[in-house]
Amino acid sequence: MSILDRIRNGFRSIFGTWDSGVYYQPLFTAEDVLKMDAAQLYREQPHLRTVVSFLARNVAQLGLHTFERVNETDRVRDRESVTAQLFRRPNPETTAYELVHSLVGDLALYDLAYWLLVGSASAPSGWELRRIPVPWVTPKEGDAFTYRTFEVLVPGQPTPEKVPAENMLVFHGWSPTSERDGTTPLQSLRLTLAEQLHALRYREAVWKRGGRVSSVITRPKGTSWSKEARDAFREDWRSKFTGNAGTEGGGTPILEDGMTIEKLDFSAHEQEFVEGTKLALVTVASVYHINPAMIGVLDNANYSNVREFRKMLYGDTLGPILAMVEDRLNTFLVPRLDPDADLYVEFNIAEKLQGNFEEQTAALQAAVGRPWMTADEARAKNNMPALGGDAEELVTPLNVLVGGQQSVADGETEGGGGGTTDELEAAQQEQEAAGGTHLHLVKARAPETYEKKYRQVLGAFFKRQRAAVISRLGAKSPGWWDESRWDAELAEDLYKLAVLVSTEIGRQTAKALGFPADDYDVDATLAFLQATTAKSAVRINAKTRDDIEARLETMSDDETAVEKAGEVFDVAEGSRTEGLAFGSVTAMSGFASAEAGKQVGASTKTWVVNSTNPRSAHAKLNGETVGIAETFSNGLLWPGDPAGDADDLAGCQCSLDIGTA
Repeated sequence: MSILDRIRNGFRSIFGTWDSGVYYQPLFTAEDVLKMDAAQLYREQPHLRTVVSFLARNVAQLGLHTFERVNETDRVRDRESVTAQLFRRPNPETTAYELVHSLVGDLALYDLAYWLLVGSASAPSGWELRRIPVPWVTPKEGDAFTYRTFEVLVPGQPTPEKVPAENMLVFHGWSPTSERDGTTPLQSLRLTLAEQLHALRYREAVWKRGGRVSSVITRPKGTSWSKEARDAFREDWRSKFTGNAGTEGGGTPILEDGMTIEKLDFSAHEQEFVEGTKLALVTVASVYHINPAMIGVLDNANYSNVREFRKMLYGDTLGPILAMVEDRLNTFLVPRLDPDADLYVEFNIAEKLQGNFEEQTAALQAAVGRPWMTADEARAKNNMPALGGDAEELVTPLNVLVGGQQSVADGETEGGGGGTTDELEAAQQEQEAAGGTHLHLVKARAPETYEKKYRQVLGAFFKRQRAAVISRLGAKSPGWWDESRWDAELAEDLYKLAVLVSTEIGRQTAKALGFPADDYDVDATLAFLQATTAKSAVRINAKTRDDIEARLETMSDDETAVEKAGEVFDVAEGSRTEGLAFGSVTAMSGFASAEAGKQVGASTKTWVVNSTNPRSAHAKLNGETVGIAETFSNGLLWPGDPAGDADDLAGCQCSLDIGTA
């Protein structure tokens, strides 16, 4: 017979004649609070029950999820492991919610909790996990840091059962004098709870034994009143104004000469019943680190700060409890259940912090910069049938294919280094009025918004690349670099961005030169852009690969390939992404302005330096004018021309002036 069977049978043997007095006897003196155990206090004290049940319910509702670590950055939800199956059904009689609820309740009352883990041939996981009430358990043997056995005595059972430490999962808080036990917070609350019980008993006594007189009738001293007259008045008063039989209750009595009615009793406000009750509740809540507004003390609460209190609940209040429970489970339980898998359990706190549907929608839309739900997915949320076909596809507006705007909610183009179209037109009109011989598009460069989109796309690419490369290096795979994959993926990303930027600047240029914006022929540029971005992708990926190889060659014995590759990607996702984004926008802006000039018949282009601290080679080019199809003296067709070397491209802020004769 197993330990669990012996405990269960011992409980059943006494169940039919259970003496509830063993657990609870009504106590009516506040002094007895100092002698009550935790279970009795929980039954007697409404404020303690409110706070403890609040903690237990809010933790239990989160749910424990099991995850597998694929690598340092990826994790996968697991539903088939022994751990996942056990938390889905801890035992035949208990749900996961009930198990966690009781765990948090025990920790709140005792700063101590016990789970019994035993093998079970009938359970899907092969194990059963049960809560053992703290009063049943007596630790035995061990050293200064651990117990080796525990005795479990079910009330009414003659002898305890010995449970080895490996079958008992112990949760405990901190104690100033022990490494094996916690310290119940009830010790610091006993005086507060005793005071509250005093108040409860007093109010009870007021209602049971106090003089229930809301008013008295008086007469002047010395007034003569016979016994018969007094009795008759009393009976008349009772029949008309008191009890359920009163025929004129609520009316105005007519008193005899000299009589007056005076109020006698004290109100709840005068005796501060409410304030005393509130103070006791706030004190209990403070011991458990709960904001009083979360348990009904709404003196200073409003809609706005209650929302913030709700977020604080899962951080400041429940966060330490969740961390302690997760740590104990992941350190001592999960490795025993699944020793060959890299698993861990985690409370599903993200679901409670993600906000309402409107907040989630706005945040996700801003984060991805495009629609993120298909029509069929939206219909499913409203319990409508799927339409299939196009409704299964994610709709992406043309103006945010990769992203010209920060998000689909944005409707205005941001100003950047080149200024807005209106500003460019104003500059053109000013030159024409002055009698100039050329029309110029001053500083034709895409706005800052496009640089942000480049940074987003490049950053996402490097993160994706990091995860895959580091995973393979960690597994010591010889094929850790997939050149064809990275070149193809990056080329596709860069091509979409290049089309977006060049189209914007090409149309701006055509319009500023006096032609319809639609005169800029985007299709004529696609083949060039595709070839150019493919070369850029190869060059960017080659540098990343070469940097990793160089660091691996100089790796010391106490360093790992994963660490060295991580250093490369740290740079790639930071300063390198910034430089590539800036240079790419410069290149595409220069190309588009020159191409638009050629398409509409412009004759010249002038190199313009915008930086206050340009490199010397570019400073010499400032103001240099050549034919629209000619190269500048540095061999480039425009600032950022891919034909240049890295020194010509990195961080370049230059632009072009396009002129017509």
